Amino acid sequence: MVISTSPQPPPSPALLRYLRQELAMSDSALGLGLKQAQLEQAPLPVVLWRFGLISLEQLDQVLVWLTSTDL
Repeated sequence: MVISTSPQPPPSPALLRYLRQELAMSDSALGLGLKQAQLEQAPLPVVLWRFGLISLEQLDQVLVWLTSTDL
């Protein structure tokens, strides 16, 4: 479990779209990740990786995309 002391902002619609389109994530996988990220107050990409829903390489891909995108 990650659990952060500071609230995390909800993931942007652009991030959710990216996860669906580029990584072909299902709505059920995203739903699980969103619920757990909110519960733990943890970043969604980290939660998805920790639950095995994305690989380490995919996590890196998402983080690179996030740093190159103005959200």
